[in-house]
Amino acid sequence: MLPDLGVCPSLAKGGGPGCASACFRRRVQATARLVGAGLLLAFLGALGCAGRAPGLSMAEGDTLLSVDYEIFGKVQGVFFRKYTQAEGKKLGLVGWVQNTDRGTVQGQLQGPISKVRHMQEWLETRGSPKSHIDKANFNNEKVILKLDYSDFQIVK
Repeated sequence: MLPDLGVCPSLAKGGGPGCASACFRRRVQATARLVGAGLLLAFLGALGCAGRAPGLSMAEGDTLLSVDYEIFGKVQGVFFRKYTQAEGKKLGLVGWVQNTDRGTVQGQLQGPISKVRHMQEWLETRGSPKSHIDKANFNNEKVILKLDYSDFQIVK
């Protein structure tokens, strides 16, 4: 919301000249904040929307995200890795997936935020047809400037 830079409310109510300088200082500070936000947006735009500042809306399709995951439940012996790779490729994501010695499946996803979010929801709720997902952990989420992988691999 933009600040109202109109008449000083204190002066409008008959306040003295002392309040005018306080009003002016508030207006200058508000204007400086707006200029600072504009500079930040310009800087982020120059980076190709590679970063995101809290509270600033930005086209999510331009921002690349990397996230690690581990899926718990009946996820081995049910073609979970194969379906994960297929879903990742279908969404245009890159990364990897592998079984662990703990009976879980783990990996990493990279791609546009909206596609990564879609894949996270798929990993958490769907998986392969014969799998049963108890829980999905996602960590090390970070905005990245470029993809680290060229495709989506099953690691043996």
